[in-house]
Amino acid sequence: MATIPQTWSVLTVITVLAVQFCFGDKSCVIWSSSGSDVLQGSSFEVYCTFTCNCKGSMYADNVGKPQEHRKFNSTTLYLNVRNITERRTFSCQCNDCRSNLDPCGLDIFPGYPPDMPQNITCFQNVINGEKEDVVCTWNTGRNTQLDTVSELCVRTTSGNHTDGPFSCNNSTKGPDLSVRFPVSASVQTISVKVQTHNKLGTAESPTFSYTLHDIMIPPPPVLMQAECSSQACKVTVGQRTKHLEIQYSTSQQTWTSHPESGVQIGSVWIQSISSLQPYTLYHFRARTKLSTGLWSQWSTQISNWTQEEAPDKELDVWYADSPESNCMTVYWKRLNDSNARGKIVDYRVKGHNLKTDRTFAYDVSANVSHYSVPCCGSCEVTVFVRNSKGLSPPAILPSFHKTAEPPQDVHVTVDNHSVIISWRKPVTAFAPTAYLVEWHPEDRRVEELQWVRLGRNENQAVITDMKPYECYEGAVYVLYESSVGRARFTGVSTMESAPTGGPSVKEQVEGNKVTLTWTKLPREQRRGCISNYTIHLKTQDSLLSYHIPPSETMYIIKHLPPASYWLQMSAWTSHGEGPAGRGVKFFIEQESQAFIIGMCIIIFSALFLLVCVCQFSAVQRRFWMVFRCLMLDVIPDPANSKWAQECAKEKQGKMNFPLQLSNSCGTEEEDEPVTVDVEELHEEDFTPASDVSSQLCPQTSLSPTTETDTLLYPHTSYIKSFSHDSDSSDQTQTSLETNTTLDYIAAHWAEDEECEEDEIESTEMFDFFPSPMDALMFKGQLTLDTVKIDCSGLFENG
Repeated sequence: MATIPQTWSVLTVITVLAVQFCFGDKSCVIWSSSGSDVLQGSSFEVYCTFTCNCKGSMYADNVGKPQEHRKFNSTTLYLNVRNITERRTFSCQCNDCRSNLDPCGLDIFPGYPPDMPQNITCFQNVINGEKEDVVCTWNTGRNTQLDTVSELCVRTTSGNHTDGPFSCNNSTKGPDLSVRFPVSASVQTISVKVQTHNKLGTAESPTFSYTLHDIMIPPPPVLMQAECSSQACKVTVGQRTKHLEIQYSTSQQTWTSHPESGVQIGSVWIQSISSLQPYTLYHFRARTKLSTGLWSQWSTQISNWTQEEAPDKELDVWYADSPESNCMTVYWKRLNDSNARGKIVDYRVKGHNLKTDRTFAYDVSANVSHYSVPCCGSCEVTVFVRNSKGLSPPAILPSFHKTAEPPQDVHVTVDNHSVIISWRKPVTAFAPTAYLVEWHPEDRRVEELQWVRLGRNENQAVITDMKPYECYEGAVYVLYESSVGRARFTGVSTMESAPTGGPSVKEQVEGNKVTLTWTKLPREQRRGCISNYTIHLKTQDSLLSYHIPPSETMYIIKHLPPASYWLQMSAWTSHGEGPAGRGVKFFIEQESQAFIIGMCIIIFSALFLLVCVCQFSAVQRRFWMVFRCLMLDVIPDPANSKWAQECAKEKQGKMNFPLQLSNSCGTEEEDEPVTVDVEELHEEDFTPASDVSSQLCPQTSLSPTTETDTLLYPHTSYIKSFSHDSDSSDQTQTSLETNTTLDYIAAHWAEDEECEEDEIESTEMFDFFPSPMDALMFKGQLTLDTVKIDCSGLFENG
């Protein structure tokens, strides 16, 4: 039944509006069931009534598409609006009647009714003894998001007069409001209240009464200067009232009030503030108050530094050995400002050798926190910090000459990006002086060492500054007067992921094995602690994997069958495997092919060495003498040898002379002799020289089997056989005519008197050359100066 009066009200409005606008300039009239200012989150209806015989449509928020409306009657449409939270615009338009008429629109503003006014305060400024207007301020609470008006209502009382009515003529808008109004000299008290209202409601504060002499307030004082020593400052105030309060601060956030004390000097007041810290920036402010009334506003701040003093505390020092450079790196932590007591100029590292009584000292820049000094087991190292006023007390680096039992059961726990390291006290009869925990990124101890020193009764340390995706290691030390115990920990990371890269591998193939080397991943690619490496070895038919500890940088894979291989490496953390690094391709050859290649390398190397050695002048002279001695006009007939007899059936053939190198140029024993091919030519192909004795070196006969009447050249030694094949039993050859056993080609030669001037080492180096040092015995007509040597056999069947 409650909806019937509302329906009649809507019908009445529609009837009046229809008559009013049917013949006006508008095609419609629009209104809201809750008005234009509505409560935030409320629901309501928006109506449109069109002129006579007009078909209309409704729109929302400037959207060109008509809204789905409902029909109230033949001339009125409406929309349901639900839970409005922001300003919205609705409009209506006539589509088929009197197109020259304008559409109609409505803006809806959601908001709140006003809160009760808060923090009402009134004061009266007094400047140079003169009272000014009374000022009242207040706060309206939350923002209503609507047009809201506040009014200050004032009632004054003079002497014994009764209270009069409130005057509410002072209005203003905004969240933080103030009103200034005059009062007569006879007024002693005032009563005030604040009323606030908008279209959604009205709020009124309680009434507050003030006695004027209780709300008088002087202007803020003027601070002229602050003169400071190392621990005190004198603040000069240019205006003095009955009461003065001075505050000081180092951060401008926490202020400390100094007890009121000072001295009047002329028109200024000097306040002394003591118990300050040296070399500290202090800020000062002040306020005043009359004998009655309120404190003034705070003055403008002034600031100044206290002067420096020498540092009053020693540095916290530690060290790290560098065995590869035979030195020790000394580390120190920077003093805080209160202990530094001044601007740090530099650090001084001083050492004293207790055995030699020698000293050394280094001045280190103020920006440096470590320095390397020579290792000295008998040295005492001290570190000082210096400012403009002097040096700090010495920080003595402990010299631990003995090793103590380490802390027990060191345990590392990662908890919410922090690391807790705990341990158990070692079982010992002596009490420790302290514990020390050090940590650093993996392999970066010298560069990024950090530590914390703990008391003798503590058994855990909490570390909060380890970087994520970084692998740390460190140690827990227990310190005694002259000894130290250490327990290490590794593989600590506050956050990890799979590596972003893989190692780059270098390979070296030897026979059927391959040696792999690599370097550790760059730190930015590890993404935590590497748990292991994986080698992926792939052939056309198989895929093998090898898991390697993270500390290794080399691995050998043996017994690989001949094939073509593709190899890559990847790294792992506790969160998975990273991508493989750059791959390498290599081949494993057949063993016979590898043997042939190896023999070729050895032969060519020997020949290259021979050519290099022959560059020496002494060897060149010996070689030339031997060459001249071989150039004979009459050569003994080799037909008496077994080699010639074996090839006698061939008119022209090739003979193989086994060539055995002496021990000075090769191994002691060869598997197979290296042979040279000798081709026999007919006698008519050459002409013997008339005299050969002049071409030979003077020789002394050394052969016990040589007879004087059979020598063609009695003073020339014969040539022994080249071959010393261990597999052959034919070490000598028998002459057909004399039955004398001879070696035709010698493997060693004897020294003559002329050649004794050459070095023995050069002679031994060429023991494998044939030499005319021994007596020559000739039979037959074959001459050796027509022999052609074919060396191609040296490189066959390598």
